[in-house]
Amino acid sequence: MNRLTSFCLAMGVLFMIASCSTEAPVPQSASITSPSGVNTLDFFLREDGSPAYTLSHRGQMVIDTSGFGFEFKDMPVMKTDFEVTGVQKDSLDETWGMPWGEQLEVDNHYNELTVDLTEANENARSLSLRFRVYDDGIGFRYEFPEMEGVKEVIITDEHTEFQLTADHTAWWIPGDWDIYEHLYNTTKVSEINAIAKRDHPNLAATHIPENSVNTPVTMRAEGEQKYYLSFHEAALVDYAGMTLRVDTTNLKLSSGLVGSDRLGYKVKRSLPFHTPWRTIQVADEAKDLIASQLILNLNEPNKIGDVSWFTPMKYTGIWWEMHLGKSSWDFANTQRGGETLTLEDAKGTHGATTENTKAFIDFSAENNIGGVLVEGWNTGWEHWIGFEDREGVFDFITPYPDYDLEEVVRYGKEKGVEIIMHHETSAAPRTYEQQMDTAYALMQHHGIHSVKSGYVGKLIPKGEYHHGQWMVNHFNNAVIKAAEYEIAVNAHEPIKATGLRRTYPNMISREGLRGQEFNAWSIEKGNPPEHLPIVAFTRMLSGPIDYTPGIFNIKLDPWKPESQVNTTLAQQLALYVVIYSPIQMAADLIENYEGNPAFQFIRDVGVDWQRTEVINGEPGDFVTIARQERETGDWFVGSITDEESRGMNIALDFLEPGISYEAVIYKDAPDAHWDLNPEAIDISTREVTHETVLQLKLAPGGGAAISIKKAE
Repeated sequence: MNRLTSFCLAMGVLFMIASCSTEAPVPQSASITSPSGVNTLDFFLREDGSPAYTLSHRGQMVIDTSGFGFEFKDMPVMKTDFEVTGVQKDSLDETWGMPWGEQLEVDNHYNELTVDLTEANENARSLSLRFRVYDDGIGFRYEFPEMEGVKEVIITDEHTEFQLTADHTAWWIPGDWDIYEHLYNTTKVSEINAIAKRDHPNLAATHIPENSVNTPVTMRAEGEQKYYLSFHEAALVDYAGMTLRVDTTNLKLSSGLVGSDRLGYKVKRSLPFHTPWRTIQVADEAKDLIASQLILNLNEPNKIGDVSWFTPMKYTGIWWEMHLGKSSWDFANTQRGGETLTLEDAKGTHGATTENTKAFIDFSAENNIGGVLVEGWNTGWEHWIGFEDREGVFDFITPYPDYDLEEVVRYGKEKGVEIIMHHETSAAPRTYEQQMDTAYALMQHHGIHSVKSGYVGKLIPKGEYHHGQWMVNHFNNAVIKAAEYEIAVNAHEPIKATGLRRTYPNMISREGLRGQEFNAWSIEKGNPPEHLPIVAFTRMLSGPIDYTPGIFNIKLDPWKPESQVNTTLAQQLALYVVIYSPIQMAADLIENYEGNPAFQFIRDVGVDWQRTEVINGEPGDFVTIARQERETGDWFVGSITDEESRGMNIALDFLEPGISYEAVIYKDAPDAHWDLNPEAIDISTREVTHETVLQLKLAPGGGAAISIKKAE
């Protein structure tokens, strides 16, 4: 080898070493599209180093330049002076099974972009943004790594932005820190005024500190390319619930976390941690919002394993009669301090008696209904409303003298009917936490597998709110502990659903909306006919709803003649299909069902589904959904409308081709009307096939319910 060759080889080695040691600069922007390319997310840094994103759907921008950021206690704001230090892309295409739900399996297919950021200043703090882009929307979250010298952060505000591109029509309720029980409003974004909704008679607790909306909030973009947006969050764990502040001038939404007056901040977390997902569902048609499983997919897989001990079911119970004034939750006129109540203390209207419970058990056993809820069974109801200090009021293991828990459980098992426990906390969660193990152990002892919990009233301790971090942790921890005792939880006055039923499938249902009971309180303040056609496209997008349908005595006579349910009887039947829950109450009094042929639909209808088809819908106007029952393969269809009468053509092309079916149709009679003639119903039977198109006319405030079974 000559000197020239040796020199050339040596220089080549040095060149290779130099090339390997020189890293390419990290790009300061990045894009990611959904699996089929319909949605594109673009990430970039603005001139001041602040991170931002845009979202496009089918080539049209639906979210314009929107930013991120945080404010902390005892730390500088984290919002600008960032540089991108890393970009990673990933994807997932999987299918997971639902132990119960709207369908047997869920497709989870997304492309992922993770952007690592570091402040290019003396703070040098790091943050990652993780985006998951689906064909039905996006989710993104903040991820805080370990940082030298920082063990925890105290967040006083989060600045996540959603810049709208136009003044969309919005369906919204106020960003209340305590309740979700407001009526929905339909306005342009520029007309949202949550502060005007601050005071309401019939609401036990409200706190609306700013012009914000609760999530899910749904919008419709008008114009040549109409589309729908719904904003929410997923996997809300150890963090404050998010409302969305509304800038009515600039048409911008921004995160407004629920705070704690007691603690003086919004969130306190140890490093490392990540936030919940901030979600935007995007759809060409409104019905596709209901079909979306984006919120569920952004949650972690099942952490508690087998939940076969929970059976989706219909139930009856001792509940509606209290709202009508027929009976009461409390047993005595007054609770004598420190003394044991006896039968002599009874005031005579107590609903949760052994005798009454057995009557509901008998009725349920005769009518294909698996459970009976008993409210007012335990001591403490005399002092739960109107008292500032409600700590220690309720005892979750001691029944009133006229309720024999062991006997009703024994009788229920003999009849094949499960008792559903009820725990009203009176918004005193510390009292509940002190008794939770004992209360759950009592249920386990009796083989009771589900509980309805309640949190009525202003929260104790003062300065905490139902939707803040402290209560988010309480609700989630109650479900996790319940799983240890094989108990499923149906929470009322809850934190909103964010898809955690995938991770903890014993989190079966919840209220979290203005429910059926408002109809029993006053006709002026009841739920108007448009309420549920809005709920299907807003609240229901977050998860199952325990709405308690099935009221047959629409005018509530003789108990509440000044009030009424603002739907037809046919719509009450349709709700068993439209408003999803794995538990569905036949909420009316037994005597209102007996002898009524319409009750056959409640006997027949399923609650656990292998397939769901959303046929049509428009928020606030109408919606039609078909669901196929898991065990039988039978189909059930529900269709509801607002105050407008509507012709509805329902194609049955979801049925198996080449098979004849028998359809029983429960529809509004020709003269039916939610107010003038609400109980007028027609019931008919006909043969249908895959090619049948049913032509129905829904009355004002009306609906139709259809059961479809293979012809024998």
